[in-house]
Amino acid sequence: MNLCSLPGQAARSECAPALDAIQSLRRVERARSIGQVPTDAIHLFVHPVPVVILLADGVRPDTLDAAIAAGVLPALAELRHDGALHTVTSCFPSVTGPAYAPFLMGRFPGPIGLPGLRWFDRSRTACTFPDYTRSYVGHQLRAVDRDIVSDAPTIFELCGSSLGALNVIGRGLAPDRRIGSITLLAGLRAARTHFTGNVRGWLDIDREVARQVVRGVRQHRPEFTFAALTGVDKVSHATGHRSPMVVDALRIVDDTAAAIRQDAERLGYWRELSLWVTSDHGHSPVRAHEDLAGVIASQGFRTLSHPWVFTPRPEVAVMVSGNAMAHLYVELDRRERAGWPVLRAQWGALLDAILARPSVDLAILPRSDGVDVRGADGSAVIRRQGAAYSYHAESGDPLGIGSDLYCVSAAEALDATIETDYPDGVVQIAHLAAATRSGDIILSAARDWDFRARYEPIRHVSSHGALHREHMLVPLLVNRPVAGVPRRTVDVMPSALAILGRPIPSGLDGESFIT
Repeated sequence: MNLCSLPGQAARSECAPALDAIQSLRRVERARSIGQVPTDAIHLFVHPVPVVILLADGVRPDTLDAAIAAGVLPALAELRHDGALHTVTSCFPSVTGPAYAPFLMGRFPGPIGLPGLRWFDRSRTACTFPDYTRSYVGHQLRAVDRDIVSDAPTIFELCGSSLGALNVIGRGLAPDRRIGSITLLAGLRAARTHFTGNVRGWLDIDREVARQVVRGVRQHRPEFTFAALTGVDKVSHATGHRSPMVVDALRIVDDTAAAIRQDAERLGYWRELSLWVTSDHGHSPVRAHEDLAGVIASQGFRTLSHPWVFTPRPEVAVMVSGNAMAHLYVELDRRERAGWPVLRAQWGALLDAILARPSVDLAILPRSDGVDVRGADGSAVIRRQGAAYSYHAESGDPLGIGSDLYCVSAAEALDATIETDYPDGVVQIAHLAAATRSGDIILSAARDWDFRARYEPIRHVSSHGALHREHMLVPLLVNRPVAGVPRRTVDVMPSALAILGRPIPSGLDGESFIT
């Protein structure tokens, strides 16, 4: 375009970015001349120092480490050589969608309005008649941005420019910077791929998304990029987490990282780019499927569950996520939770019947002064007072910690549980149970089981959502060493903001590992 041919105002508008860049360079040159700015930092004033996060949805740390060691992921191997591969904890429920909230909001999902992939709106303020339920499997995925609380900012709202791909949470992200958003055509394609069980079709979607991400980063140089590639998760559900197709899905992640690095090296900003690869949850094998809604119906209760939510006068809402966790809502006419001590008299027999099932590992019972946790190894009470957590075994030790915890910090609670079957279980249970949208009974499935025997287009051979370590531990691969210690996925968002030089909001559940 010949800018000289444009009228005055239009020419000034078209020239503004270039003029700003020239002025920035002149300011840097003046600063450099007196020794304030190194020469190789000049380009930082033209483009922001970027952070790119590639989320390999569903990959476990041991799976990623083994694939790197086998030499099939050369780009990720190079990242590990330059930086480090950490293992951090995800959140409960360890489910795609809610488990994206830590990365994009620095908060655990339950208290900000995302208690699970499916939930019942007891307050009748978010969901509509006749069922008052939410399922993010399908068209209601569009509701995520309005379901999350308004006073918790997303990283997209805090950055000057961003790019997102299959990010689920998109508040603050410009429409033209959303890759894989739910258009009619994209929705029909994804639905066809999902309901026909075309697993390799998901890998084709990943490849297309990856191409668009690489192109978007190259063209726009956004401050922050979050790109979810879902192939590992889809393949794991259908063929198992140890399937060779999981490696095929990881190769797409590797190719994406390689292309982004190649562009950054060619354009001269690789030394400043933070390129991180992580996951939202892991996977474990499923050998048996419990029809949880059917079990409760067999106890004589009218049951509401997806996909058939039009139940006359329902008595129990069964909301399964992952499919290894579930929220159960009782006394559905109540607009607020009553707490387990109030419910025990009428619903204790149902709880006993549920706990007797081999599919159930833990039952979590919110109450006004804490949380009851029950399992095969006994019962305990978890309490949270501000930033302090306590765990008291009443009979046995359902979380297998080995001792009580009294007023410990979140970091100390994580250290106490990291080697158990429920890493970070105390903190995660405390936060999810306190969420107003959570159920009256929260279930975590036993190993080898899930809670959804019907209505899946692909019969799952691997699952997630529970508190088991295979679900809760995820990798965090960084392309250069960090000064702090990454602990949880909620630490990623404040760390990205620290790199970008953006203020870190108060009230986050995570802490920056960048100093």
